[in-house]
Amino acid sequence: MPRFVIQEHHARKLHYDLRLEMNGVLKSWAVPKTPAKKHNLKRLAIEVEDHDLRYIDFEGKIEEGSYGAGEVKIWDKGTYDIETNRPDKIVFHLHGRRLEGRYTLLKMKWGEGQWLLFKTKKEEKIR
Repeated sequence: MPRFVIQEHHARKLHYDLRLEMNGVLKSWAVPKTPAKKHNLKRLAIEVEDHDLRYIDFEGKIEEGSYGAGEVKIWDKGTYDIETNRPDKIVFHLHGRRLEGRYTLLKMKWGEGQWLLFKTKKEEKIR
């Protein structure tokens, strides 16, 4: 099963890095607020560059002057099942220590690289 990690990243501003193992890399989004555990609580997720798979276990300090400088801790990790994988929508089931259930990443029509991340119920249809 593919893996995921959510890293708590204390950079200039605290945010969470969602990373999904896909096609030999970690597809990545920066999420400014704590990922939601409740249904339909939407979070902005900004798509960022893919990361190497070795980054899935990274915890530590990124030195000042480097991109993303600051402290990084693993907030959650585990595996996931993919339900839908389209260029504008990804639906997946997380099996983590903190997050469990069906989540959707929905690309917004405006704003380059901006997505919404939210937990959904199984029976909900997302366009």
